[in-house]
Amino acid sequence: MNEIKKYVADHKDRFLDELFELLRFQSVSADPKYKPEVLKTADYIAGKLKDAGADKVEVCETAGYPIVYGEKIIDLALPTVLVYGHYDVQPPDPLELWKTPPFEPTLRDGKIYARGACDDKGQMYMHIKAFELMMQTNTLACNVKFMIEGEEEVGSNNLGIFVKANKERLKADVVLISDTSMISMEDPSIEVGLRGLTYLEVEVTGPNRDLHSGVYGGAVANPATILCKMIASLHDADNHITIPGFYDKVVELSQQEKTALNAAPFDLDEYKKDLEIGEEWGESGYSSLERTGTRPTLEVNGIWSGYTGEGAKTVLPSKAYAKISMRLVPNQGSDEIFELFQKHFESIAPKTVTVKVTPHHGGEPAVTPTDGNAYRAAEMAIEESFGKKPIPTRGGGSI
Repeated sequence: MNEIKKYVADHKDRFLDELFELLRFQSVSADPKYKPEVLKTADYIAGKLKDAGADKVEVCETAGYPIVYGEKIIDLALPTVLVYGHYDVQPPDPLELWKTPPFEPTLRDGKIYARGACDDKGQMYMHIKAFELMMQTNTLACNVKFMIEGEEEVGSNNLGIFVKANKERLKADVVLISDTSMISMEDPSIEVGLRGLTYLEVEVTGPNRDLHSGVYGGAVANPATILCKMIASLHDADNHITIPGFYDKVVELSQQEKTALNAAPFDLDEYKKDLEIGEEWGESGYSSLERTGTRPTLEVNGIWSGYTGEGAKTVLPSKAYAKISMRLVPNQGSDEIFELFQKHFESIAPKTVTVKVTPHHGGEPAVTPTDGNAYRAAEMAIEESFGKKPIPTRGGGSI
């Protein structure tokens, strides 16, 4: 541990300079205008993998953005760890809410503020630097492979294709992912589960053109109003999701699992204070930790219709739209949930409008056992670093 601390201290300034350079790349995968930046980011990662000592480094082309691969095989008899990460980031909008520019990394109160600093450039680059440290100090104790993609924020549509086409190259004993969160520095944790995702867009159409609300209002259904009513109906009074069949394959946690999950530190009053909300919200009968990690959800991610510019325009819009995501738990399949949503949403549409449901992307849920060698090794490493055993948690996000 002392050797690790010394190497980090000796190279801290360089590590930060490199990370800041990485964070300045505007690698927004959701917006085609950022394509040159995304590609530059992939090349940068490849270069740093080579500098760290990786072999067979390659920027692997896909139908979308490339996947960066590298490896170091020191002994085929040793275990192999496959490190997964992503170099793409979410759009920075709304820009006016940033205290400092999103692509100009800023140190504030000992923390780095920039788009991608903790999702996932910071964590991903941490692994590259840890690999560099082990190579430079001759402490690498296993084989290591890296697979860093550029489409995680848009559903990883080409990752599955790449994995299937490269099974032998990617073969490993354990996959190491640092694209989640930890409870705190005082209470270290390891996320052993992630929810899946079904992401879609709905379009509700009323009249064949925008109308004057004074001339037609009250006689023609407003798609914005209809859409809001339809969305509101997707939860009942107990905040259960009302889509038929949605919960059919959901397995309830055992009492032992619930007890272990809720042992994680959680202060509801502090939670509400931090978010500036009066009360929590969610599915009746479950704690906040259960709701955000082990229960499926349905959220509206965006909704728009009609005139949204400055001033007034008395329009009865022709169309209304919403983007909706559903987080899934083990045994729920992203394609099946999309089909259930589509069938239900079309069935509740009144005759005054037509409905179109378009899939965007999805991912499957996963849970890792805590009694295997991989978890125990991670547990031991964190205990040595933090001085206490980590708490196993289940994350609400998706990869």
